[in-house]
Amino acid sequence: MVKRLTTLALAAVTAGAVLLNAVAPAFAQGRRVSLIRDAEAEALIADYARPILKAAGLGGASIEIKIVNDPAFNAFVADSRHIFINAGTLMQSETPNELIGVIAHETGHLAGNHLARLREAVRKAQILSAIAMLGGAAAAVAGGSAGAPGAGRAGAAAAVGGAQMGQRSILAYQRSEETSADRAALTYLEKTGQSPKGMLDVFERLADQQLFSAMFNDPYALSHPLAAERLSQVREVAEKSRHFGKTDDPALVARHALVRAKFVAFTGDAGKTARAYPPSDTSLPAQYARAVVTWRYGDPRSAVKAMDALIEQQPSNPYFHELKGQILLEGGQPRQAVDPLRRAVKLAPRAGMIRVMLGHALVASDDAKALPEAIEHLTKGLGDDPDNSVGYRQLAIAHARAGNIPMADLATAQGAFASGDIKAAKQYAVRAQAKLKRGSPAWLRADDIVTYNPPRY
Repeated sequence: MVKRLTTLALAAVTAGAVLLNAVAPAFAQGRRVSLIRDAEAEALIADYARPILKAAGLGGASIEIKIVNDPAFNAFVADSRHIFINAGTLMQSETPNELIGVIAHETGHLAGNHLARLREAVRKAQILSAIAMLGGAAAAVAGGSAGAPGAGRAGAAAAVGGAQMGQRSILAYQRSEETSADRAALTYLEKTGQSPKGMLDVFERLADQQLFSAMFNDPYALSHPLAAERLSQVREVAEKSRHFGKTDDPALVARHALVRAKFVAFTGDAGKTARAYPPSDTSLPAQYARAVVTWRYGDPRSAVKAMDALIEQQPSNPYFHELKGQILLEGGQPRQAVDPLRRAVKLAPRAGMIRVMLGHALVASDDAKALPEAIEHLTKGLGDDPDNSVGYRQLAIAHARAGNIPMADLATAQGAFASGDIKAAKQYAVRAQAKLKRGSPAWLRADDIVTYNPPRY
């Protein structure tokens, strides 16, 4: 289920962007950004990341990987427990190994605590810049007072130079951390018995993109080393790896191809999808992409038939059943969506998003007898996927229809909290608490929201 959600606001300082921007532009100034949720893609990325995180000593940490709704090839970290990967990175990674290399690099930033150190470097650079600028301003004032305009201009230049000095000190720091993350990534790949070739292939593409602009780049005004320089450093180590010639697991290759096809079809237009997967391409990924496009462009009946054909070829693929259920649910046939979604849940019982969709279908079927099952699936699904604001809304509806208004208020509060509306969350949590038994698990969940104070950055 590919869904775009605008639910996240990040601070301006980020680390580890694969490309050459000091701060990922969509995340500058703490702006809200759009995330993509998809159970199939998230499960694949989690499988890629698990051994890498373990090799980095972060296997027990609660590291989440989020997919950003951006077609550019990029990835970065923005705090101590999240890795952000652009949808474009998924679509442009030709092999699992390429994406694994990107994840390994970002894990290097997390393991090295680079973001916290970057913030400290920013603070120090700001102090240095302020001192230099104040000195320059003082010189400018003194020069003007003494009737020496040349001295005044020199002082102004010193003030500007102070700002540049601070900026360059930050960028130099970031370049050193990028190199450190590259080395860490190569270490993790070696520890997990995976080839560094995918990482090398990514850097080769980045170096090609810089080919015509490199002569104009000031290497001291970039947050990352020039791609050609990084390529040389990575190649020197990568080609010595005993795993360099190792290829990806065929099962991962197949899953990767399906996710790429789904994302191309969901995020691009019909023409782009047709060029990527022409009618002559009869592969499973091509069929998948065409089924998605058929649905997106207003033919749900044909899309369901296309999904049935895919299910016949891979009956144990939970995401084929999930997409069929989604097409039926969003096409106004919730009762018909229940069976394929039940099958998907049975095949992927830990996929909270799919279980939430099943609960949604049961609620939307408008059958009072289905409410207990809906509440059960929604509650369990949200336990596995606690940031799913849609799930909380459906749970609130189910509780209200069942006559349990305090629990409906609590679910509404949790949904508002998950979507970032803290004010509304607190209002509904207070209402829920007034009717819930004091000290009960539900009362305590409401109390967590009532007493929540947003962090200050």
